[in-house]
Amino acid sequence: MDNASYLAKTALPMLWLLVAVTGALIRTRHSPSRQARLETWQRWWAIGALGCGSLWMTVSFLGMPDTMATAIGFRRTPFEFEIAFANLGLAVMGLRAASSSASARERVTIGLGAGMFLWGAVIGHLWQWFAHGDHAPGNTGGVLVYDTLIPLVMIALARREQRLTATDRPAVPALV
Repeated sequence: MDNASYLAKTALPMLWLLVAVTGALIRTRHSPSRQARLETWQRWWAIGALGCGSLWMTVSFLGMPDTMATAIGFRRTPFEFEIAFANLGLAVMGLRAASSSASARERVTIGLGAGMFLWGAVIGHLWQWFAHGDHAPGNTGGVLVYDTLIPLVMIALARREQRLTATDRPAVPALV
């Protein structure tokens, strides 16, 4: 595989990060407040990055299991079917996090839930890379960035919302 082909294949997961960032930047150009901008960023990250990215992985692992196995440097196993449905769960969580009724606490929880799966995947990819020399495009590169950033940014944005909300509340005098 030539370098350009390898780079294109390993960078594909980054497309979903680009969708989220581009969408959020366009939608927040004229936002009236920090809260409105933050809400927009959270929704775009939840739908564009976690939701659509995970849905794409679901479709890919169900519809092209041989291609996906080759992309990650494995032979085909029932593992692809399981990964497809784990990603479907992440997509549903992403759609929930994008809801206008989702609270910051719920978004932190969704980010943590996504992190347990995706950060575990990062550890697995790194293990395959260093212990077994697996440099397949679906095992190194973009997937490592994607799997690390999705939950990290979701949690950071939701925590920021919690801090902004806390500073906007009027102080309540303590009863002594």
